[in-house]
Formats: sequence, structure tokens, C-alpha cells
Amino acid sequence: MEILVCVKRVPDTSENEIEINRDGSDIERDDLVYSVNEWDNYAVEEAIQIRDNVGGSVTVVSVGDEDAEEVVRREMAMGADKGILLSDNAFEGSDGRGIANILKAEVEQGKYDLILTGAQADDGAGQVGGMLAAMLNWPYASLVSSLEVVDDKTIKVGREIAGGNQEMNEIDLPCVLSIQTGINEPRYVGIRGIRKVASIDIPVHGAGDLGITPESVGESGARVKRIDYFRPELGEGAEILEGSTDEIIEKLTELLKAKGGIK
Repeated sequence: MEILVCVKRVPDTSENEIEINRDGSDIERDDLVYSVNEWDNYAVEEAIQIRDNVGGSVTVVSVGDEDAEEVVRREMAMGADKGILLSDNAFEGSDGRGIANILKAEVEQGKYDLILTGAQADDGAGQVGGMLAAMLNWPYASLVSSLEVVDDKTIKVGREIAGGNQEMNEIDLPCVLSIQTGINEPRYVGIRGIRKVASIDIPVHGAGDLGITPESVGESGARVKRIDYFRPELGEGAEILEGSTDEIIEKLTELLKAKGGIK
């Protein structure tokens, strides 16, 4: 089975204090620590496990600047067979539809049975997987929390739904799936693995290589444009409890008793 996994380089929220820049147009990106998107790690791990069980190969692809090569190599060190970087100045400022369009062009240059994405990336929209499937006219399932290959034409997937329940679906291949965290336990990537892939050539494909007109992607092709970042103002009645952990617990307990929340 030939599997393509879409990965993204994002700010590491566990390592950064995220602040909005002065004019509210973006977050402060100077000195940010970046890593692979958390959801994408689960997608790559699932792809590796499928390959190990049924054969085939795993390719990871990322849309980004030259720094995005870092996450491609990281996922290859994890166990992916190949990596591709989609990078071009024309791609900068692409919205979700633009990113999906870039990925579609790359998919059409290969022959893949299955495409996996993380459930969402750093902007939280969770839209690229569904848009990519629609552009390819392939079946799609989101928030996949279990996956089983039935045969070379069909897979069975479980999806999270309301109330902690799951629904099971059989889906024809080829298809696109967005993977939820918790579907597996991504393996540890050690220094030895990183060194092993350090000298492997990562092909870089730009707009011309993919047959994409620059006007169809990037800021010029974006139909959704972010116009502002801001912190919501605290509403009336909000109260910040201060002090040690024990003091906060005591104050919270008193408040809950006063409001009738507990007896």
C-alpha cells in the first residue's frame, strides 16, 4: 500500500509563550521553537504500522519554507520511507483551500492508495483533509480513531462521535483520512535515526514543478484572509483566584458553596 502523510511545521506550544504582535496581524514569531504538528505524528505512526503489516511505503510531504525540511526529516527518522517538500514563494499566504490545491497537485504526480493528515494543525480549522478529498473526488473520513485494512480495496475506520461513542465505516480505497490523537502511541525518534536520514536528498517541488499557476495559491488565491488577532476581554463577573494551590482550592470551594454548586 502506498501511503502519503501530510505533515506541518508549527510553533511548539509546550516550549513557547504565545503572544500577539503589536498590530494584531499575527503572533510574535521571533525566537519561537517549532516542531511537527502533534496530530501529524499520530498519522505518520499509523501509516508506518499499516506498511509494516501489509507492505508498501510511506511518504511524508510538507508545504512550507526551507525550514519545513526539518519536520520531513524528523518523520523519516521516525520510519517513513520518503519525504517531499513543497516550497515556493508563491505558496506563502495560502489559505486552507490553497494548501489543499498544492497537495492535490503533488498527489496527482504519484500513485497513492491512502492519504493521511492530522485532524487539525496550528490554526485549528481542520479543513485541509476534507478539501483535499473533495478536490480529488476521493472518499473522506475525519477524526479517525481506529483503522483496519480489510483488503487492497477497502479499509474499516472508527470515528469519534458525540457522547464518547464510535461509528464504524467501510471506505473504498483510495481515500483521505484525518487522524485523531490517541489512535496509537507515536514511537520515539532518537539521535541515531535523525543522523541516519540527515544526508538523504529531499526533493523540493515548486509551483512550476506541480503545474500550479502562482495566482491560484498564496495570498492572491486566498478566499479566507485573517484580519486580526486579539485576546477576548474578560466578561463581567470573572474572577481570577490568586495564591498557592491550597489557597486557590479553598477559595474555589467557598465560592462553589456560596453559589450553590456544592453543599
